Amino acid sequence: MSRILGAKCRLCRRESMKLFLKGARCATAKCAIERRQSVPGMHQERRRKQEGYVIQLREKQRMKRLYGVLEGPFVRILDRAGREAGNTSENLLRLLECRLDNVVTRMGFAPSHAAARALVGHGHVQVNGHRVDVASYVVRAGDEVRIASPKVKEQVEGWVKSARDRGAIPGWVEVSDGELKGTVRMLPTRDDISIPVDENLVVTYYSK
Repeated sequence: MSRILGAKCRLCRRESMKLFLKGARCATAKCAIERRQSVPGMHQERRRKQEGYVIQLREKQRMKRLYGVLEGPFVRILDRAGREAGNTSENLLRLLECRLDNVVTRMGFAPSHAAARALVGHGHVQVNGHRVDVASYVVRAGDEVRIASPKVKEQVEGWVKSARDRGAIPGWVEVSDGELKGTVRMLPTRDDISIPVDENLVVTYYSK
């Protein structure tokens, strides 16, 4: 299972926004964005105004990092989005949202995509009663996602409570009260996805 290595807080500073790569820590005063607004690296004052290709590149990098996806898997998702009927940019967002690690995060079962991938990779997650240990698995409307391992029950319950308190569970998923299971009520549309990224710039970047 591939994963992002290195200092995660530097990625947030590079994109000048919270990517929530460290879960609950990102909502505290310890967050790197709260402590230091500047982008990482030397000679920051020499950085030029971003335009054209650079803006598209930054949008692509931001989207990848928001979903915790590396370049290879991201390109494969984009290729699949292009082959499906409909708008490619909207298909791209929907496929990213419907990845199992993202659905686990959206349901509040994990505070970050990295934690969600760990849950999935260690076999703690079931889809429709069957264990799935592939984070890139794409769920469908009506699928039931459950945390089936008692080893992580107490920890996950705390994460779900925190997500409910913050109102972070989107309307296209439904999480059962008192049970660590949720249902994908419908496939998300663009209006259901609130990430600060212009997906059209991402598709344009790869179309060159």
